Amino acid sequence: MSPCLLGCVVFCLLQAGAVHAGVTQDPRFQVVRAGQSATLKCTQDLGHDRMYWYRQDPGHGLRLIHYSAAAPTTEKGDVPDGYSVSRPSTENFPLMLESANSSQTSVYFCGSSYFLLSVQKDRGPTCRLLAPGTSCPWDHVPAL
Repeated sequence: MSPCLLGCVVFCLLQAGAVHAGVTQDPRFQVVRAGQSATLKCTQDLGHDRMYWYRQDPGHGLRLIHYSAAAPTTEKGDVPDGYSVSRPSTENFPLMLESANSSQTSVYFCGSSYFLLSVQKDRGPTCRLLAPGTSCPWDHVPAL
């Protein structure tokens, strides 16, 4: 990729942050001392029933912390320890770090969807990386 094109791609991605995406995380950046609690707010105005909190650590893909299929219910994901959530309304899904520690240093993502996503627990195998011209060894998504 040429340096000019790469610069354009980076600039365009940086500009994309200003576009209204329908899902908002607040704060954008947060530093807390070990032992302190912290809350990451997630709001959406898309009318989606399903909301999710993920973390991504170096060398790992997204890992599901907690999710909600509809307000006010919540469910634990794959890595729920040290976190709690609430779902007071369709729009809000805050994530609380009960007592921050260094193992919780991560990049956190909140998302919402109209349909239940297959990245939840007990949804079967997923494709990670495929060679060109190949496909997943399974050809269907489990029924919801």
